[in-house]
Amino acid sequence: MTITTIGLDLAKNVFQVHAIDEAGTVVVRKALRRVQVIPFFTRLSPCLIGIEACGTSHYWARELQKLGHEVRLMPPAYVKAYVKRGKTDAADAEAICEAVMRPTMRFVPVKSREQQAELSLHRVRSLIIKQRTQLINMARGHLAEFGVCIPQGINNALHLLEKSLDGDVGMDLPEPALAMLQVLARQALLAHEQIRDVDRQLHVLCRTNDVAHRLTTVPGVGPVGAAAFAAAVTDPGQFKSGRQFAAWLGLTPLQNSSGGKERSGRISKMGDKYLRKLLVVGA
Repeated sequence: MTITTIGLDLAKNVFQVHAIDEAGTVVVRKALRRVQVIPFFTRLSPCLIGIEACGTSHYWARELQKLGHEVRLMPPAYVKAYVKRGKTDAADAEAICEAVMRPTMRFVPVKSREQQAELSLHRVRSLIIKQRTQLINMARGHLAEFGVCIPQGINNALHLLEKSLDGDVGMDLPEPALAMLQVLARQALLAHEQIRDVDRQLHVLCRTNDVAHRLTTVPGVGPVGAAAFAAAVTDPGQFKSGRQFAAWLGLTPLQNSSGGKERSGRISKMGDKYLRKLLVVGA
């Protein structure tokens, strides 16, 4: 039994394997527990392994590459076309095995541990910003019930919440209402300080990363945007032009052409929405 190509469907605990030989004959179709994955591929000769790109795919790709295998990650949307019928793990693994051999398939570069760690800063920062916004909006609604209107702006809201912790709010609030306002204030101020800590880490990262440092010379690109693009774009050389990079980000018009008639709609929004947001904010 000589295995040449494998389709590996990832999961939390149960992984599905679909392997074929040089003639395209199915030689292995089985499910593996998480602890069985590495021992299974250790016993195999180096072969081509296809995996759908997802949150854990980069980790497994690095581990399988250490064993000498060639690993290729593919966007799930491109693999879906090869699923014959139904939705099962076995059908998905078979589709992955079929898609990875296509000469026109587009692949996702494998990210390093350092790049994933850098991207985690941006994800955590976005989450804390949302939580801070929720807390401030809750405080605004809480005070509006007592006829108090907080001026617009994040700094004005944080300044008032900080004063509420000292008891110097300058407003007549019932004791339970003031106590709840102070709970919101402590949470919002803590989130604000955590955001500043993450921003400081991104500034340091931007100074030490050569690519991010050069990106800051672009007008409208700051430390946050530069660090995000340097971590998210693993191999800039895969793009032949700036327009191709814009298409990868989802900034080019969505095509709906037929019969020789060109119809261009809104931007496709097919790429990373976080990177697009940073470009919009920078613009």
